[in-house]
Amino acid sequence: MHLEIEKISKSYGNEEVIKDLSLQLEANKTLSILGKSGCGKTTMLKIIAGLTKPDNGSIKMAGKDISDLSPEKRGIVYLYQEDLLFPHLNVFENIAFGLRIRKENEADINRKVNEMLLFLELEKQAQRMPHELSGGQRQRVSFGRAIIINPSILLLDEPFGSLDSGTRQRMQHLFKDMADKFQITSLLVTHDLKEAILMGDQIGFMKKGRLQVYNSRDEFINDPQTGVQSELHFWEGLKNEKTEQL
Repeated sequence: MHLEIEKISKSYGNEEVIKDLSLQLEANKTLSILGKSGCGKTTMLKIIAGLTKPDNGSIKMAGKDISDLSPEKRGIVYLYQEDLLFPHLNVFENIAFGLRIRKENEADINRKVNEMLLFLELEKQAQRMPHELSGGQRQRVSFGRAIIINPSILLLDEPFGSLDSGTRQRMQHLFKDMADKFQITSLLVTHDLKEAILMGDQIGFMKKGRLQVYNSRDEFINDPQTGVQSELHFWEGLKNEKTEQL
């Protein structure tokens, strides 16, 4: 679902955390936003989700202003870095939770959850409890629980930040596959440069509460403030150094 944000601002006392922020996110696309801790990324997501009220500005989905809607009426799911699974429910029931809240019939719940388990390669873990799972498995359950209810927008706040590098890479590729299969519209914030480039159909850069969304990946890469050029120069210098030592 198309998301449009216009001139959102938010201050806490004398500190302006979000400054005149605007963006447009096309349906079935992922916008990744790169930014360091404290730049306002999480506050922006909480405003979109309805968990924090902006001082001004508007939020629209599919052309409808949702700025005054409560979080549960927005059709938006917010995923944190922590998986926040229900510890007393097994994998099957964690994924089924949203469907049961919606009072779907048992046959549909079983079909949808089993299809999701198969896609996530978790069918053998269906009866396991969260504490019996690895970090990557727990995160997969979290994604399954979020996506099975077909949210209008999925917000991801450093979703892979607590995973080791190998598991993180596998989860990135899994999410790309899920986004394609389930036609997910999502906004992902990260402080990882490579993750921002890999995950986004569109890429933005956030600094001190201000957001710039780039027209192309090349534009993002060539902007000195994003840090891509510094990263490339570092690896090129390291490569040249090793060559000279041979």
